[in-house]
Amino acid sequence: MSERINEPMSEIDELPSLLLVDDDETFTRVLARAMTRRGFAVTVAHDAAQAMAIATDNPPEYAVLDLKMPGDSGLTLIRQLKALDEETRIVVLTGYASIATAVEAVKLGATYYLAKPADADEILQALERHEADDSIPLAANPLSVDRMEWEHIQRVLNEHDGNISATARSLNMHRRTLQRKLNKHPTRQ
Repeated sequence: MSERINEPMSEIDELPSLLLVDDDETFTRVLARAMTRRGFAVTVAHDAAQAMAIATDNPPEYAVLDLKMPGDSGLTLIRQLKALDEETRIVVLTGYASIATAVEAVKLGATYYLAKPADADEILQALERHEADDSIPLAANPLSVDRMEWEHIQRVLNEHDGNISATARSLNMHRRTLQRKLNKHPTRQ
């Protein structure tokens, strides 16, 4: 079920449209209110299929997508939204941030990629970015071994389209061991 934040119809048509897609209903409710206060006409979906049903009728100018949802992932949704309107500015939000998924999201057409938790102001800045920032400081320390393992697993998982069995075989790892590693949050850098 999609939700539209209540405003008079004539005012909504003049505001930039924002499609918010996340399976966390509390998060979407809070973020939708915050983005409405920042001048967007917000529509909410809780999975990719619902998002596409909304976007097919009216492609959004902006979209904020969760990466990991039931059904198709946010990565799949990026491609679908870009096929509807190449100009849609997309920010991917995830609690499972990895270099592999960030690179794929940008290759598919995402404007920016943010790790959760991110507040409405950070999301707004990401949506408005038009150029890369070459002033971002480089990390002083290399990735930890645990973080490098997490990144490698994510890259291989992505290569196998999320298929855990194929990923486990490719990594020469028992499927249950891989599932345990995937259920853990990524280690800090």
